[in-house]
Amino acid sequence: MGCTTILVGRDASYDGSTIIARNEDSPNGEFDPKRFVVVHPEDQPKHYRSVLSHVAIDLPQNPMRYTSMPNANTNQGIWGEAGVNEANVAMSATETLTTNERVLGADPFVVLKAGQGKPDDVDYQPETVGGIGEEDMLTIVLPYIKTAREGVERLGALLEKYGTYEMNGIAFGDDSEIWWLETVGGHHWIAKRVPDAAYVTMPNQLGIDEFDIDDAFSEQSEHMCSADLREFIEDNHLDLSVESTTPFNPRDAFGSHSDSDHVYNTPRAWYMQRFLNPYDEMWDGQDADHRPDSDDIPWARQPERKISIEDVKYVLSSHYQGTPFDPYGARGDAHTRALFRPIGINRNGELAVLQIRPDCPQGYRALQWISYGSNAFNALIPFYANVDRTPEYLEQTPLQVNTESFYWANRVIAALADAAYAETSSDIEHYRQVVGAIGHKLIIETDRQCELLENNEQRNDVSDVSSLLEIANESMSSYLKNETEQLLTKVLYTASMRMKNGFGMSDN
Repeated sequence: MGCTTILVGRDASYDGSTIIARNEDSPNGEFDPKRFVVVHPEDQPKHYRSVLSHVAIDLPQNPMRYTSMPNANTNQGIWGEAGVNEANVAMSATETLTTNERVLGADPFVVLKAGQGKPDDVDYQPETVGGIGEEDMLTIVLPYIKTAREGVERLGALLEKYGTYEMNGIAFGDDSEIWWLETVGGHHWIAKRVPDAAYVTMPNQLGIDEFDIDDAFSEQSEHMCSADLREFIEDNHLDLSVESTTPFNPRDAFGSHSDSDHVYNTPRAWYMQRFLNPYDEMWDGQDADHRPDSDDIPWARQPERKISIEDVKYVLSSHYQGTPFDPYGARGDAHTRALFRPIGINRNGELAVLQIRPDCPQGYRALQWISYGSNAFNALIPFYANVDRTPEYLEQTPLQVNTESFYWANRVIAALADAAYAETSSDIEHYRQVVGAIGHKLIIETDRQCELLENNEQRNDVSDVSSLLEIANESMSSYLKNETEQLLTKVLYTASMRMKNGFGMSDN
């Protein structure tokens, strides 16, 4: 499953927030409808069983309320993906990563193996359950953590105990820091704190390019890892450093080094950093410091200016605009325009941007910005996360196409607009700006009302902040539905006028 992640440290963001954001993309040929929900403690399972791997886990008895973005169709499990709990800790799970044969030979994935025969048979072999994966991680971790660091510790312990059947990257954020965890083989993992003044780009590759093992086994100020990682590296000759003084590079040791990375993964990191640091280095041409196929694009980089929510949306919607690789562009040729995998791809299911604002009181500190469908054709909308329910327009996603659902409305708009990109792009850009402006305006107004309510100055019709936030979310949803329906009307008209069976002479 392909996804793209960007993490923004608090000193790199426009307002001092920590921001973790990720596209959830369906596998090739699949489109998984998504929902936005609140999971209450009474609805959280006490005994969890994975649909895909059959692993069974007893969960703690004290879960917190949290938001989640599960699949509408649960035949493959929950796939909660992104959310914020009532302690204002955010989690994004997961970014699919790549690895190499030496790692998997030393620590194989924990894969479900079907039973053979019947229990009474002489040669009967019972089922062997698999480990945990993307299907499970948000559900079994987020309700039980009160800091980003605790998220790393809990997930790390679960990985060491149950193992995993896939390589993944997972982000945790609270009001002061962001941690990024990468699985390494079946049971091992590493985690690194995102520098406050930096952003991180992650395009489906194992990304951490420098790791202080000594810190991970002592102070753990910036690094954490599985209990036997040092021995795992040494015993299996995974450190590829030539000089003993060279910092350990997990990307070299644990990551992939394949030709397919250069068309599927590295170009996405190149484009994101090209946008956020346009003047730091030369990005284009034969003499470029980094090219789309470069394997040494940094994991973390300080931006040239503070990063806004709109910047996050732009890079996670991008399709190589302004380069010969844009499938909708006029530069290059048919070959270059289909050369690299876009970030804003047809298989985007949902985008969640999780923003924890340290300057706001706990009651309304967390925002969950949401997009559904292909990001090249949608908008990013904010919703308060400290609520007991979500708007029906985003929560109710039927399995059949229905434009009363925000998910399906976005899917239809993208499919129509793709064939008429030039003609519809201005309408989509107008929609994105209008909806985004409404969102920012609503946040400003609601924050102010929350402050007054907490000071008992007004809002006698609302008893608590959570109720006020739900009203704001419903108002945002109402605006959103109206603007989305208007965009759908415009895009449908434009696409209809481009139909090949049109004829200029009127029939009446």
